Amino acid sequence: MTLPVTAFVAAVCAIILLITAIDTVRHRMRGSVAFGDNGDPKLISASRSHGNLAEHAPIVILLLAFLEMSRAHHIGLMAIGVIFLAGRVSHVIGLYTPSAPGKPPLPRSIGVIFTWITLAVLSGWTLAILALSN
Repeated sequence: MTLPVTAFVAAVCAIILLITAIDTVRHRMRGSVAFGDNGDPKLISASRSHGNLAEHAPIVILLLAFLEMSRAHHIGLMAIGVIFLAGRVSHVIGLYTPSAPGKPPLPRSIGVIFTWITLAVLSGWTLAILALSN
């Protein structure tokens, strides 16, 4: 396989997306909610855990693929891919963790930070390769 890191991260993201999609539908069916969230906190958490991954995964997967195709360091790519996946799992756990109003649960905060670190590293790495190759 030509892009094993990208394939691994994409496959795990797809599994997490499937799990969160199924959970969102489960909450919709339980509450008889066809559209929106009907103000149901559990449905909001389920739908945001799915939506947030769907928002971040595509750009991370693309950047990983671009870097992998440019022969960037394999172990470094795998490490940042694992950090991203750990952050996404942490974020999902955090969205299901009860917390005090206005205070995000620790797993959610860790998930956000890991995602932002991943985006910063991958975008900086991509720009650096572009700058050095031209």
